[in-house]
Amino acid sequence: MKRRQLLKHMGAAIPAIALSRLAYAAEAVAPAGTASIAPGPFAPNWDSLANYKTPDWFRNAKFGIWAHWGPQCEPEFGDWYGRLMYEEGSDAYKHHLQKYGHPSQVGFKDIIHQWKAERWDPDALVAFYKKAGAKYFVALANHHDNFDLYRSRYQPEWNSTTNGPGKDLIGGWAKAARANGLRFGVSVHAAHAWTWYETSQGADKSGPYAGIPYDGNLTRADGKGKWWEGMDPQALYAQGHALSKRGGGDGVQDQQWHWGGGASIPDQAYCDKFYNRTRDLIDSYDPDLVYYDDTVLPLHPVSDVGLRLAAHMYNRSIATKGKNEAVVNGKILSAEQRRTMVWDVERGQSNQIEAQPWQTCTCIGNWHYDRGLYDRKGYKSAQTVVHTLIDVVSKNGNLLLSVPVRGNGTIDEQEHAIVEEIGRWIARNGEGIYDTRPWAVFGEGPVMQDSPAMSGPGFNEGKSKPFSAADIRFTAKGEQVYAFVMGWPAAGMVSIASMRSGSPHLKRRVTRVELLGSGRQLAFRQTADGLQVTLPADAPALAYANALKIN
Repeated sequence: MKRRQLLKHMGAAIPAIALSRLAYAAEAVAPAGTASIAPGPFAPNWDSLANYKTPDWFRNAKFGIWAHWGPQCEPEFGDWYGRLMYEEGSDAYKHHLQKYGHPSQVGFKDIIHQWKAERWDPDALVAFYKKAGAKYFVALANHHDNFDLYRSRYQPEWNSTTNGPGKDLIGGWAKAARANGLRFGVSVHAAHAWTWYETSQGADKSGPYAGIPYDGNLTRADGKGKWWEGMDPQALYAQGHALSKRGGGDGVQDQQWHWGGGASIPDQAYCDKFYNRTRDLIDSYDPDLVYYDDTVLPLHPVSDVGLRLAAHMYNRSIATKGKNEAVVNGKILSAEQRRTMVWDVERGQSNQIEAQPWQTCTCIGNWHYDRGLYDRKGYKSAQTVVHTLIDVVSKNGNLLLSVPVRGNGTIDEQEHAIVEEIGRWIARNGEGIYDTRPWAVFGEGPVMQDSPAMSGPGFNEGKSKPFSAADIRFTAKGEQVYAFVMGWPAAGMVSIASMRSGSPHLKRRVTRVELLGSGRQLAFRQTADGLQVTLPADAPALAYANALKIN
């Protein structure tokens, strides 16, 4: 047996202290200025990371809620405000000009300074999310805006304890999650600040401010007499470099997001700082899950930073917990890479049962709070979220749902009502969601036949026809199969073709069918055409998805 395989098996049985003595050294040496990874059986290369096994807690949890909340929520103007406010003529630019002033005078650093999160109550929010059925909670640790939402030793001037709210937000979220018995995760997006902020280097091309540089070029020396005197804006904006090909407007488009297509490539100091900040986050707050908003892993393929962070987290989990309980999320993964971490699909869906556990992340609105979306009542309905949850779980996945948080730290009443309704549905039907695994097939019905193809990070949600009572999705647990009927049939009858007599998916005949949450046994016949189930005369509450428990 190879040494790596031997240590992998030993890790499950040997105490953490003993394992640390036996573990071999990491196969890659960290660059100067960064700490080496935690010792253990995982090394920062694909072959070693392929020994990863998704922990049962994640496979059983199925549903998590995410607070994608940071200083870009302060303007309440939707996604990517910190970049788009520097794009002359954009809606965000116009909003910024009207509300705050010109970005040569009031930049994103000043939005951070104004953000106070004065009504944030993590205990109340996380308790509410637990009641709604969430089994894990994820908090934004930083976004592409490069502002750390924790006590960051390697971003000391631009973090939430020294600027903006003056609070350790990740510390507060972590304490609340653990007090409510939820697994805790963090999302990390800051690897892209290098190109994402390139618009802040620009200037208006016309009008009264034409040619006056935006504040992305400022340095520490420019702060004399300002609120930020003594602070270095470049520690936030990271713009002491040449623009990506065709200028800042294209700095994060298409292949440039993957550090190709003429993207400006980060220097070693930037990569080292990102590694140190993220390792500090992992070591200080001990998250069960780290979500990276990157193609594969942060700074891949121009740096091995992401590989080292993944190996560090896995080894650290073994050392502190006795086995690897860690989850790392990455996007746009190859089949090989999906064995090394948990694949995340953004606002999208797979059209098959995936061999490896995976996750869909989506939001009931925009990722950052958008007051306009609230005003026009544009949120996803609870029904849409429930249908997505069932569909994802039937294909071996989890759903991570973002609930946008206002700049002041609260959620609005429309969001509250949606989450509360999701919780009422899960309270009745959760047995068929939690702790389940895929059945022989994931479903049947017209939506299954019309599933759109997925490309890149995802983004195919809402492109297929809506679910109806003609659509069924399956999960399984022990001897039970749960058939979710995605509506209430007008005829009061459900026919499940996959469970017909003689079906290759059934080892023996069906003996009992009940409507989950009611305890009521239902009449049924198993024919050559399907399992024919007679539903009660009265539909239950929230009958847009109904679980039949089949023995």
